[in-house]
Amino acid sequence: METDRNSTADGWLDSARSAVGKLQLGPRTEEVGRVEEIADGIAFVSGLPRVRLDELLHFEGGHTGFVQVLDRDRVGCVLLDGIDAVKAGQTVRGSDDVVRVPVGPQLLGRVVDPLARPLDNKGEIAAHDTLPIERPAPAIIERDLVKHPVQTGLLVVDTLFSLGRGQRELIVGDRATGKTTIAVDTIINQKSSDIISIYVAVGQKSSSVRRAINAIMTNGAPERTIIVVAGAADASGLQWIAPFAGFTMAEYFRDRGQHALVVIDDLTKHAACHREIALLTRQSPGREAYPGDIFYLHARLLERAAKLSPARGGGSLTALPVAETDAGNLSAYIPTNLISITDGQIVLDTRLFNEGQKPAVDVGTSVSRVGGKTQARALREAAASLRLDYAQFLELEMFTRFGGMPDARIRKQLDRGRRIRQILTQAQHSPMRLTEEVGLVLAVQNGMLDRLGPAEIAAFRSGIGATLDREAPAAVASLDTDGTLDAAGRQTMLEALARYAGSLAPAETKGEPA
Repeated sequence: METDRNSTADGWLDSARSAVGKLQLGPRTEEVGRVEEIADGIAFVSGLPRVRLDELLHFEGGHTGFVQVLDRDRVGCVLLDGIDAVKAGQTVRGSDDVVRVPVGPQLLGRVVDPLARPLDNKGEIAAHDTLPIERPAPAIIERDLVKHPVQTGLLVVDTLFSLGRGQRELIVGDRATGKTTIAVDTIINQKSSDIISIYVAVGQKSSSVRRAINAIMTNGAPERTIIVVAGAADASGLQWIAPFAGFTMAEYFRDRGQHALVVIDDLTKHAACHREIALLTRQSPGREAYPGDIFYLHARLLERAAKLSPARGGGSLTALPVAETDAGNLSAYIPTNLISITDGQIVLDTRLFNEGQKPAVDVGTSVSRVGGKTQARALREAAASLRLDYAQFLELEMFTRFGGMPDARIRKQLDRGRRIRQILTQAQHSPMRLTEEVGLVLAVQNGMLDRLGPAEIAAFRSGIGATLDREAPAAVASLDTDGTLDAAGRQTMLEALARYAGSLAPAETKGEPA
């Protein structure tokens, strides 16, 4: 027994000597900073002369922040957590790294904060990869043409302002005009596509975020959606990094040949957060008290949206940033910046919203600068003159509003325009299939709805999908496959639509010519 104890002790000593022998002995230096000032989520730290801009710092107690300002003798750090726990005098250490966020398929179906920490009580996220939140945008040579559509399921958008994979389209309008609804409906419509969606809420009220999450979970495909939340009550640092973290999560899929859609709701609040941080870190204010780098901040973010070339895998990242205006002022600083950065804007109008036209899209000021080549071919052919017809109707309606009774030709044009406006009105969270969009446009452009009243048009709209599935299955299959419609399929659809519209027409008008 004594021999066994001696041999055990000898073995322990041998392992200890081996461990000591492997130690690298010698002088070692370590930079340890100290918090000089702390207030409003901003810490000024001294004693770290070698830290770099955007470097991640570790505070005593396990809290973190990133360097935003480099001064001669100290640095300004934006805290990501522990705002009330970090005190003056505590030690700070550099990390020689930047802020990183977990990425990968493990985040799909989850609600997380900008650091990918779970907010949905579904357990920890075992992501295997991390990427920096700040990444360079793809070079021009790495990009491909934006020519494949992103179907929003909203007739007014898909027919008049089509979106393409890799595009950046701004959604802008006053408060409570349906901006978030358009973005959320676009996410919901991707349940039948191969696009992965990332919804980023920045500075939003908890009730607004909860409504958006419930809509996506109930009507969309949550298993292919990531929801990133940095609410109004969260730290300014978390709100600041949220859009960048959302783009990084999306780029993981884009760089693997997949397709992603990022909604930033909204960049006006993100700009206000950046202004707050800039003023607290004593950066010089400029126009509307925003720092001079606010344009570069959003430009370098949105430039990361792109359609990659086949050599880079052919993936795409589409961005739908949201911005808020005051009293419809599109010439304010932040809306102006974002309009100049993006590839077009969908402008929402308060008057249209209050009149019950939803989505309240102002077709006169909205535009997509990518062009109609991103539109599904069948829809482009069906809606070739729709925008012009609708614009002429709006002008005629304005001129005849206070005038006398127009002649028969003008009355017929006004009636047709009112029917176009009715089919462009759409309930929230009920996106339409491409087949239904093409069918509605063909019906209104060929005069099939001229004999129908508002109630009959609503019934026509609700039953058009089932009717075409039943009476024109080959045309529906072609539209679902590649968005095209040959002459035979178009004729079949027109005949089916005419029969369906005739069955809904009032009895006294069924014998009248269209």
